Amino acid sequence: MSETKNVAEIFGMDSFNDTVMRERLPKRIYDDLKKTIREGSELKPSTAEVVANAMKDWAIEHGATHYTHWFQPMTGVTAEKHDAFVSAPTPDGRTILEFSGKELVKGEPDASSFPSGGIRSTFEARGYTAWDCTSPAFLKHGSVGTILCIPTAFCSYTGEALDKKTPLLRSMQALNEQALRVLRLMGNTTSRQVMPCVGAEQEYFLISRENYLKRKDLIYTGRTLFGAMPSKGQEMEDHYFGSIPESVGGFMRDLNDRLWRLGIPAKTQHNEVAPAQHELAPIYAQCNVATDQNQLIMECMKKIACSHGLTCLLNEKPFAGVNGSGKHNNWSLSTDDGINLLNPGKKPHENQLFLMTLSCIIKAVDLHADLLRWSASDVGNDHRLGRQEAPPAIISIFLGEQMEDIVDQLIITGEATHTKKGDVLHTGVSTLPEFAKDATDRNRTSPFAFTGNKFEFRMVGSSDSIADCNVVINTIVAEAFSEAADRMEAAEDPIAEAQMIIAENLREHRRIIFNGDGYAEEWVKEAARRGLPNIPSMVDAIPALTTPESVEMFERLGVMSLSELAARQEIAYEIYAKTINIEAHTMLNMAGKKYIPAVIRYLGMLGQSMTQVMTACPDADVSAQRELILECSDLLSDAKNAMAYLEVTAQKAAEEDIETSARLFRDEVVPAMEELREPIDRLEFLVDKTYWPYPSYGDMMFQVGQ
Repeated sequence: MSETKNVAEIFGMDSFNDTVMRERLPKRIYDDLKKTIREGSELKPSTAEVVANAMKDWAIEHGATHYTHWFQPMTGVTAEKHDAFVSAPTPDGRTILEFSGKELVKGEPDASSFPSGGIRSTFEARGYTAWDCTSPAFLKHGSVGTILCIPTAFCSYTGEALDKKTPLLRSMQALNEQALRVLRLMGNTTSRQVMPCVGAEQEYFLISRENYLKRKDLIYTGRTLFGAMPSKGQEMEDHYFGSIPESVGGFMRDLNDRLWRLGIPAKTQHNEVAPAQHELAPIYAQCNVATDQNQLIMECMKKIACSHGLTCLLNEKPFAGVNGSGKHNNWSLSTDDGINLLNPGKKPHENQLFLMTLSCIIKAVDLHADLLRWSASDVGNDHRLGRQEAPPAIISIFLGEQMEDIVDQLIITGEATHTKKGDVLHTGVSTLPEFAKDATDRNRTSPFAFTGNKFEFRMVGSSDSIADCNVVINTIVAEAFSEAADRMEAAEDPIAEAQMIIAENLREHRRIIFNGDGYAEEWVKEAARRGLPNIPSMVDAIPALTTPESVEMFERLGVMSLSELAARQEIAYEIYAKTINIEAHTMLNMAGKKYIPAVIRYLGMLGQSMTQVMTACPDADVSAQRELILECSDLLSDAKNAMAYLEVTAQKAAEEDIETSARLFRDEVVPAMEELREPIDRLEFLVDKTYWPYPSYGDMMFQVGQ
């Protein structure tokens, strides 16, 4: 465990942040770089050269030997290729440490081996990384040494996005342009930039590394494919917000230390609902910076867990029967001069800018619910959504009583005249303070919930990048702003037109607002009556990428082209098919090499024991042994038959084209996997634990910190 340091002293020490740049760059260079960051103006080569030299000197002073363009390909994780600062040896055998502006701005990794969805062929290897100067460079320390990491975008030779960051930056640009149009038309002449800001809560599990290394399913797939529930799960609700175990506390302490040094404002930590489940939440950051930071948070979690004899599980559903893990994406809109467009103020019914922003978001979510559902799709999330506190697969918006009342006023009369106020909280204890309650409760079952001055998108999976969901949110809201601005610009009285737009948006898209229980069966029926899409699986969500409405919107706003959307669609089908195929073969391997042989050995022991008893005492009652042997034998037969069926089904699915393959894996292979799991899990209750080949759920979920 590291020594406790003053947070203020260590915060950002491994980040080439604004403070470091102001100290190390000439004022003219600093101002030029800030102008590029603020206004998106072109970066001068001379400026890049000075910045690169200062960045190199700072990194070397902190022990760096290499630099890398750190990027986020469509694998969902990060990638890096390290280059040393050394140059060609001088005639006297020495070397000079160099890092040029060209090397800072541009890199050239091989583009052929990353997923491209057909954008790149195998023989077309050239791709470029481009410096994202809006996200600070940082240092990574590890066994390989200290590496200067430069956040970058990754594009093909033809300029198409091969990563998750490029569309994200484009969506932020589109949102900024359209939001500024609306602000100007509504009288704001001072704000120069509108930025989506994000705070991404991160849920995760911690188990002992010893147990992890004994579970082939966790190693290969990130989740348990077999396992019977222990006698106790999360039903006592005693883990949530409970005292943090010492072993977990040591991990959290070192994790905070590392994140703070990187300039990541880790704020909140606590036990989550399921045994061995925990959560970390950072403070808000600009959307692309928050995305970079979340990738670093996940990477740091994995590395630091290992140093504590633990393994961090980020899969959405590592254990069946208890809560899965999500990544709540808290999204807001702020201007460069400090205006939060989603802050209702004391009198929301009079705040026209807030109401315009709110109505445009409601319209955007209703029109593109299918696209928003895709943005939170991954294989693990199919096991999580709609179960154990995760939101359902039906997209809806929670506003709460206060905002819903204002919406209804606007729908009925075209204007709102009052705002509901919160009462004072009375506890009935005289020594406890009284304070004003919020005017609205919260709703944990809502996928897209307004929580005071932001929207919380709760569907995102714990292992997923937050880039996709924020690309979609930014883009669909930009479209709604664009359509509002078009109307206001064409009107004689833009403010009066704005009031009409607000009322129309709310009236036409009121159906997406739902404040009730998202788990209730009645909501499924009501959502169908309202015409809201219910998209239960990732495979069903993927087509939303290339609907005519999606393509038109993404292309018009300059976020993604048809070819880029089609590529992501193909990659999504491929990821689904490959993931389920790996899971199916892992199950076959575990069942064939471990579970079934273990049961056979146990049955052999039972048979031998029963024979010995009957030999020693012919009149002994061995009916219990006989029944146990028969029950285990029947389940063993079921498992063997299920194995054979799964093997044939997986082989059949793998031979089809990629979309058909994905659908077959979902419709036939996943049920076949469940058929194999069922008898194995039942056998776990019957077979002597000394014969059972893998750690149980109880071993994994309750061992750490006990």
